[in-house]
Amino acid sequence: MIELIDLNKTSLESILLKKGYTKVKLKLTKTNHFEINATINGVKGLFILDTGASNSCVGFEEAETFNLKAEDSEVKAAGAGATDMETKISIKNKIKIGKWKKDKVPLILFNLTHVNTALLNYNSKPVNGIIGADILKKAKAIIDYNKKHVYLKL
Repeated sequence: MIELIDLNKTSLESILLKKGYTKVKLKLTKTNHFEINATINGVKGLFILDTGASNSCVGFEEAETFNLKAEDSEVKAAGAGATDMETKISIKNKIKIGKWKKDKVPLILFNLTHVNTALLNYNSKPVNGIIGADILKKAKAIIDYNKKHVYLKL
């Protein structure tokens, strides 16, 4: 059955909250990226929300900070102007974004220096990592670009 909704009378927020989503605030940076706060293995961090990143990532230098048990990976990473980068993988991580949480989340570790250098060049804060499409799909994410929120299904 298709539910018809009059968006003139009902906000996207109220519809999604009724459907069991939680709302998380996003911050638009000077580089036109959305930043989001997330907790990995009980440690809070700052991340870029990137729908174009297939996997969620954390910088090599953050492995100890986020209690990540990294294993070697055959996969090479590419993105943001860098290619063929070495990676590691950490499985069975706990992630929390707002009220949404998930266990047994794999994360890719790679060198984020190029990302953070670009952010610093625009007077933006460096980030701990990237929340990618893998987590966004698991959370059935809906992004409200205009109001700068992401909705995640609880």
